[in-house]
Amino acid sequence: MSETTSKKRKLSLPLIVAGGVSSLVLALGMSPTFSAFTAQITNNANNASAGTLIMTETSGAVICNSNDAVPVGNTLGTTNAATCAIDKFGPNTPLYPGQYLTTTVTIKNSGTVTPTSFSLTPGTCTQALGTPNGGATLACGKFNIKVYAGSSATGVALNAVGQQTPSTFTTALALTPPAPGATQDYTFWIQLDSSADNSFQGITINQPLVWKFQA
Repeated sequence: MSETTSKKRKLSLPLIVAGGVSSLVLALGMSPTFSAFTAQITNNANNASAGTLIMTETSGAVICNSNDAVPVGNTLGTTNAATCAIDKFGPNTPLYPGQYLTTTVTIKNSGTVTPTSFSLTPGTCTQALGTPNGGATLACGKFNIKVYAGSSATGVALNAVGQQTPSTFTTALALTPPAPGATQDYTFWIQLDSSADNSFQGITINQPLVWKFQA
């Protein structure tokens, strides 16, 4: 092979490579653009909220809410429980043997969810001696108490016959849970038993009662 031919080949090889690259770029530039049909939905309103369970008790002009006693900055409190001064046994009106009184309260569901359960739980009855007093020690068993669902003491009492004195009223009552915004009246009938003698004069009894919603 002559020197001239060898030089020609060395010169033509880069030209061939350059031409091939140019052709490839040109071919890619002329290739068709590929597309596809699409459909899409974005759900941006996925919010989960916790409801509120708030109880309101009313008797006359007295209104109590379960969230009345609240810490600063928390409108429901850590326990959502309040102590209310509504007296369902009188209210603290002195009775004579055989006399009775009734007190009606209204319970309202002021929250946004319906409770799964609703109950009234009686606490332990205690007595206090006034001045003067007859000195009796079993006054909690000398009063009769009945609880009714409604605005009057009619129909069948919610507490069983065997639990109709403060000393025997120890079992919680299962009540019908009200829907949000709904109300229910409950009437308490309290009587000093007709068999009470002078030893029961001047004695006051007290029994805590706890309303509770749960969900």
